[in-house]
Amino acid sequence: MFGSFVGAFRPTLTAFGGRAWRIPWRMSKTRKANVRKRLREVDGVIDTLIASGVQCRQLDLIKDLPRESEMLPRDKYTTFSRTAKNHRKSVHKVPHFTKRPIPRTTPKNF
Repeated sequence: MFGSFVGAFRPTLTAFGGRAWRIPWRMSKTRKANVRKRLREVDGVIDTLIASGVQCRQLDLIKDLPRESEMLPRDKYTTFSRTAKNHRKSVHKVPHFTKRPIPRTTPKNF
């Protein structure tokens, strides 16, 4: 059966549950370090905007948010999810999490 399928269209093993690549249940040290680095870079951009003297409503709201060093690990590595248990979901389970902003606070109503 496997002989007739070649290359990318070869079926995966049953032990993999049909998926060759699985999302790990825990974030690695490297992924956590990259999340912290990304948050620090955002903090640097915000500091640069504040120092340049730019005034806007959104920047005033961002000033009040905690910096990366002030954030709890819960807020750094997890994000809000209505469907997940305890309404938190690990950041690496969110699709394209490196391209989306990581919310720094939990919504007020939860």
